[in-house]
Amino acid sequence: MNILIWDNPEHREDLMPFTFIRPIGEIRIGILKVSDKWRKAFPENTISYLAHDYLQVKYKPEFGTDNLYINGIVCPNPELNEAISQLQHEQTLVFEDVIIATRSSKVYKTPEEVEIKEKVEFSPKEAPTLLRHKWDIFLQNGKEIEADFPIVTAGRQTQHIRDPHTVIYGQGNIFIEEGAQIKASIINAEDGPVYIGKNALIREGCILHGPIAICEGVQINMGAKIREDCTFGPYCKIGGEIGNSVFFGYSNKVHEGYVGNTVVGKWCNFGADSNTSNLKNNYGNVKVWNYKSDSLELSDQLFCGTMMGDYARCGINTMLNTGTVVGVCANIFGAGFPPKHVPPFAWGGFENSEVAELDKMYQVAERVKSRRNSSFTDADKEIFTHVFELSKKYHQA
Repeated sequence: MNILIWDNPEHREDLMPFTFIRPIGEIRIGILKVSDKWRKAFPENTISYLAHDYLQVKYKPEFGTDNLYINGIVCPNPELNEAISQLQHEQTLVFEDVIIATRSSKVYKTPEEVEIKEKVEFSPKEAPTLLRHKWDIFLQNGKEIEADFPIVTAGRQTQHIRDPHTVIYGQGNIFIEEGAQIKASIINAEDGPVYIGKNALIREGCILHGPIAICEGVQINMGAKIREDCTFGPYCKIGGEIGNSVFFGYSNKVHEGYVGNTVVGKWCNFGADSNTSNLKNNYGNVKVWNYKSDSLELSDQLFCGTMMGDYARCGINTMLNTGTVVGVCANIFGAGFPPKHVPPFAWGGFENSEVAELDKMYQVAERVKSRRNSSFTDADKEIFTHVFELSKKYHQA
């Protein structure tokens, strides 16, 4: 089969701002991105994306004569993988009200074209992980670390911690890749696995409590306190106190301050002493901005921090309220609390804030990426331009 990770339009807007500049399958949860989970589940198959039209300039679909369109919000597991393998031509696997996958010889060029075929009900012993809402990324992260850990480490030997001043609990639940360095820290994997990626650096005085995924090249600053259910994607720089949060990669939260129940895209930066509130003073249901309805909606969550889109930044001492959604390329600075929704490309982040100039945002993105030996491509620029046009309505209101 030729597999395409499909951006079902029904779910894509619910996952914004994270799906403004990436397909759903590029979301990281657990140790791996969703698409990489499927690559490991079906290693002999070609896997690409069927993404929204303007994203195809960077994420190009590949088609064959036997195409399997898998909903990008779905994470694999052995029971689900077997059900998908049994799917016949022109059949659609359905779990409750969610389309899991459609197998067809047809070539669908856009996500909107994908058709529901003969329905096959999936009735698992345990429900699969589904990313219906953006907060599901942190809610399901611990479960996905647990699921990814044996897959990523299968048949391999961990590197040993040789530092005599590092204290370990649950050693059999820790896996350390080649080149990782750990100095005078405490690692507790009794309640869940701790994965430390290639060339990661855990500086002196850190406390890590699993489940945790620390990916390649991540640096954890001195004295950091990392609670359970956290993932830090490649080359993040992390400090302070963080709990139940997911950083997709290449983002910085180096200094003191608390981040909890939060999702952070790529190329983001938290100024020193910035904090995210994750619990309302009245212990009420947290409202979160929804790009589908363009309004605040109840999340049914008691704990919910910040949803920060890619390339967003906040200045020192920024105080982010419960359920704050920060749009792509927003730059937050100034006194007081920013609004619950900071629009994409906002400059200042408060009422009557300006709109960032697109050319200047290109320059900032180029500088940010060049610092990590990455490049801001023509495809990135084209996607930026499209998202900038989409976001104009928020600045004109």
